Formats: sequence, structure tokens, C-alpha cells
Amino acid sequence: MLDSTTAVRAAAEPAESKVEMELFNIGMTFSDVSVLRDVSVKIVGGEIHTLMGENGAGKSTLVKIISGVQQPTSGTMTIDGEALTLMSPREAEAHGIVIMHQELSLVPEMTVAENVMLGHEPVRNSIFIDRKSLREKAKSALARFGFTLDVDKPVKDLRVGEQQLVEIARALLMDARVLIMDEPTSALSQTEADILMEVVRDLALEGVAVIYISHRMDEVFEISDKVTVLRDGDMISSKSVSETTPAELVEMMVGRSVEIVSVERKTLPSAQVVLQVEDMMLKQGDRILLEDVSFSLRKGEVLGIGGLLGAGRTELLETLFGARGLPASGQITINGNHVWPSTPAAGVAAGLALITEDRKGNGLLLERNIRDNIALPLLPLKTRFGLKSPSMEAVEAKSAIEKLRIAAQGPDHIVGRLSGGNQQKVVLGKWLATNPNVLLLDEPTRGIDIGAKEEIYDLIGKLADSGLSVLFVSSEIPEYLAVCDRMIVLCEGRITGELTADEMSVESIKELAMRFE
Repeated sequence: MLDSTTAVRAAAEPAESKVEMELFNIGMTFSDVSVLRDVSVKIVGGEIHTLMGENGAGKSTLVKIISGVQQPTSGTMTIDGEALTLMSPREAEAHGIVIMHQELSLVPEMTVAENVMLGHEPVRNSIFIDRKSLREKAKSALARFGFTLDVDKPVKDLRVGEQQLVEIARALLMDARVLIMDEPTSALSQTEADILMEVVRDLALEGVAVIYISHRMDEVFEISDKVTVLRDGDMISSKSVSETTPAELVEMMVGRSVEIVSVERKTLPSAQVVLQVEDMMLKQGDRILLEDVSFSLRKGEVLGIGGLLGAGRTELLETLFGARGLPASGQITINGNHVWPSTPAAGVAAGLALITEDRKGNGLLLERNIRDNIALPLLPLKTRFGLKSPSMEAVEAKSAIEKLRIAAQGPDHIVGRLSGGNQQKVVLGKWLATNPNVLLLDEPTRGIDIGAKEEIYDLIGKLADSGLSVLFVSSEIPEYLAVCDRMIVLCEGRITGELTADEMSVESIKELAMRFE
């Protein structure tokens, strides 16, 4: 979690010598396919320079070139006026270029402290790692940025948002001259994201050049000095943020006008209650994660579950699905039947489907094709004599591609080669193939671009119109306003209030989310 008292910091004096990085006509080609063409941009110390574009626009390739992961096929890069050829990330770090990846690069079995200090471990007698010093330095690094985590806890036991804090602390510890931050707030709540914004501003004031990648338009205009937009490998524009507008940026990114508004619903939720939760309590050791949680979900309704990171949103969805075993107490009723899912298989049998917040870690087999991924939850349901049916799998995959408009060459398309938005559609497709009564969505738009988000919002509305009931969790408050018919808000594992669509606003949601703070 984050300590909100660190959000206000004394402004640092700008560094006397600011780093200056320039890219001239950078191009990148893979197997005769051009993914970057003549990209030229200037990055200056003390500025926050946001890089925007849809998935597949070339952002990741450009970042890999800047950080030494790949070498461009054309063009040059200079730092402080000197030509620079980076052959590895280690070389980039030697020049003060550090990247904080969106896809976490942590070691799950190692502790928070070991991950924060990875590659920079203090040693004794030039041989042995100084464990005491390692823990103290990790605590100090986390405290510097207001992060309060148990440094002895294995990273695998942390929530995705907490893991992202570890990734952030590790990157910030390296005293970068150029810091690349790839979607750093994608798993953080608005409050935690606000605090991180202060950290980024302080780094810029210290003279660090920050390359900030984000799909969140509010962040771009809150924090950026300049913004560069890529589309299909071409640089469309590079200008001061004060010279543009959100609508103009979106149009440059997608090549058309896009306006995210409330999803238009063709039908209203019925009065029929599909899911009833009464007095649910969940414990982890002596810690209470959920307490006296009660609510109902109607047929065709999209019900938002709001709250800050650690409020219990994910724990609630996982408990309903059976991913956390049985709750300590309470009652779950689906379509009039009392159920107690103690495993995900039991959750599926009860008519539930969970789209997790970490689609790449828990939702997909990236190296396998669409057909194999769609078939995963169907294996216990549609195998005969323990044998798979390739023809059935192909039919299900083709149906998902068509209904969800997945941009792929066919069922044999490798999932890892799809854009983030299309990967998320594959996750939806595999669970929709189980014909659930209740769809549990945990951060369904995390890390995908604005055009893909628009499609996901529209899809959620259509699923609800078809009679599917949806529980929806997001770290972006505007998403609740766009897709939800109603919402409940959690704080410290307890429900602090319920809001109808007319009552929902950024202010009302934030007030309920922080009621116990």
C-alpha cells in the first residue's frame, strides 16, 4: 500500500546539468515488415515526455531501442550530443537509462526486499550478500516513495497492484538520468496513482528525463510537459501538452474521432436476482479481508465494485469464484440455489466466470494459439473418454473470433502476437464459451489502448443486454460511469455505500472509497 502522507513533498531544485537525448530518423524492420519509420524526437532532463499510441503503434519497439534491448535498422541516437549505440540493457543502465516495464519482471519466489535490490545487493567481504543491509536498504527505498510493504513477503503472495509498487521502487532506486515508465499506474487505484504522480514530478524537478507511457488521458494532461503520438509505426506528432486537447490526441492515435461516453443499453436490468451475497466474511490468518459484505445482482445488470487498492475488490471476486476456498462465513445464492464454490471448477459449475486482473499471468497461455486458449475451461465439460475434440475447439474459437471481433488470422493465431485488447477478448471468449450466468470482470481494460477500451465497454453493454449479469472492478473511476448500472464501494473490506447510475460521480465514489481512512 501507499502512505498518503508522502504525497506532498518539498520541491527539489532542478539539476544543474540536464541530460539531453535525441533520436534521429529511427527505423526498425523485422523480416521485411517495417514497424518504425523515421521517428525523430528530443528528450530533455527535467521534462515529463509522454509517449502515446494504440497497441501495435510502435511504442514498445521504440522503448526497446532506447533501453538497449534492440538495435534500430536505421537512424541514430545521441545523449548529451554524443552518438550512442546500445547493445544491451546493461549498457543503457551504464548511461543512466532505466526502464520500468508494464509487464512485471519480478522473481516470484524472492521476497520484496530481494526484488527491490536485485542486481544491486550489498555484500560483505566482497563475497556474501549482507542480508540485514539488503532489508534496510529495501525498506528505505520503499519509504522514500511512500510505499509500505512487508519486505520479507514473497512477491508471488502480493496482489498485482502491490507487485507493481515493487517494480516501481526497484526502477526508481537506480538513480536514472532517463527513466522510462511503461503504464506505471495500470494496476493502481486513483489515489495511489495520484501519489505516484508526485514521485514522478519530483524526479523531473531533480533533472531526470521521464519518458512516460500511458493510455490514461487524464494522466497525460495532469503530468506531461510534452507528448509524442505514434500510429502504425509513424510519428504523427510531437508537441507541448498545452498545445493539444484530449480529443485531438485520440484522433491522432486511432486515425478517427473517438468519444468515450456512457454505454448505450438497449434493455434495462430485470427485477430477477441472479446472485445474492449475504454477510460474507473472509479471513487470511488473523487479518479480515472482507467483513459483512451483502449485495444482490440482477439479471442483465452491470454492478460496479469500487474501492482503493487493498479494499477487497479482487478478494471478493476470487471468493465468489472459488479461487480462495470457502469464506469464513456468509451465504452465496445463485438463481435461488445456495452454493459454496471452494474451487474454480466449482465456480464454473455454479455458473460463474472470472476474468482476472493479470491476463498474461493467469488468463492466457501466450505461446499457444487462440483455439487452445478458448478450449481451456471447456476441457472438463466437452471431452469424451478423456479425449479432446479438435473440431469442437475450432468451432468455439471461430465463434469467439467472429462474435468478439478479434483481429486475428484465425484459430491458429498465437495469442502472444495479438494486441493487448485482442488478448483480452480471447480471455473473454474462453469464459463466455462456458455459458456463465455471472461474469466477474477484474480490471478488464488494464494496459489496453483507448480504442480497444471503447470496444470492451461496448461488449460489456451487449453482454448485459443479452441477459448476462456482470460484476465490474476497475482502477479508473470514469469506467464505472461509462458501463455500470449501479455500484457498491468497499473500504477496508466493508461496504461503505451504494450508488445508482444517477448518483455516481468521481467525487461520490472517492468519498465512499476513503470513508474509513
